[in-house]
Amino acid sequence: MKAIPFPRIGLKIAGVVSILIGSSFAVSAAPEQCKKVTFSDPGWTDIGATNGIATTLLKAMGYDTQVYLLSVPVGFEGLKNAEIDAFMGNWMPAQSAFIDKYKDNMDVVRTNLEGVKFTLAVPTYVYNAGVKDFADLHKFSQEFRQRIYGIDAGAPANQKLQNMIDSNDFNLQNWKVVESGEQAMLSQVSRSVKRDNFIVFLAWEPHPMNVNFDLKYLTGGDQYFGPNYGGATIRTLTRKGYADECPNVGKLLSNLEFSLTMENEIIDSKEKPDQAAENWIKANPDILNKWLEGVTTYDGAPALPAVKQHLNIM
Repeated sequence: MKAIPFPRIGLKIAGVVSILIGSSFAVSAAPEQCKKVTFSDPGWTDIGATNGIATTLLKAMGYDTQVYLLSVPVGFEGLKNAEIDAFMGNWMPAQSAFIDKYKDNMDVVRTNLEGVKFTLAVPTYVYNAGVKDFADLHKFSQEFRQRIYGIDAGAPANQKLQNMIDSNDFNLQNWKVVESGEQAMLSQVSRSVKRDNFIVFLAWEPHPMNVNFDLKYLTGGDQYFGPNYGGATIRTLTRKGYADECPNVGKLLSNLEFSLTMENEIIDSKEKPDQAAENWIKANPDILNKWLEGVTTYDGAPALPAVKQHLNIM
């Protein structure tokens, strides 16, 4: 499962699917239009993990898959234009504005992860120096160089931070949001930590940053990120009507529910997301009973034995 840049040409998929969803398995193959399933990935490690799970299962079921590396705004446009089939990284409430804008162009499949965190964080040595709340940031403006490190350009979380600055909340009027991709942001965090420099940045769990860095989440950001350190849920979305067109894939996506422990284990792996996901499934094969309930292969056979055979699970 390799994320690649979005092509300039469209990838629209249309068609009517004749297989059935439910306790009964389909008796015929899905239409050719449903054979390829496309996913959006903002370049976030956690979404790479969940996309890895989905694509590993789909490939074992006889489907073709493609993951496109897209910013959040472009990804939603892809759903709107039916150029992307599924997005498994709808962080709520951080992406509420996008849901409001595109609610008529996409379907919410399910919540696939609960209990996540998403707000500003600092290294523990910065926390111990007195930065424990959003209201403490301005007291150390010089040390922070009046910068907050965000994620990819156009991300809703960056806009929340910019709104906070524009409103001069927490006396941050002259601060700047540094927009960059996840990996660029984390590289800056790593450099700062090695030099014991002050840095404040967007952080979330699940993510290996919680293992790789000694960090603390800041209180006080409830107005922008919600209570409980930006406690959030992550949802799976599809383009409008996709489950009606391709109900077998729709059934799989509706079955896929994850846990913080599972995602932390996958994303902490040094392997590529698809290989890490495959290894996790092999080590935890019982989860397949739930994930593949009521699901068939592309050719219409029961998915569970086919996937186990493909992955060499006894």
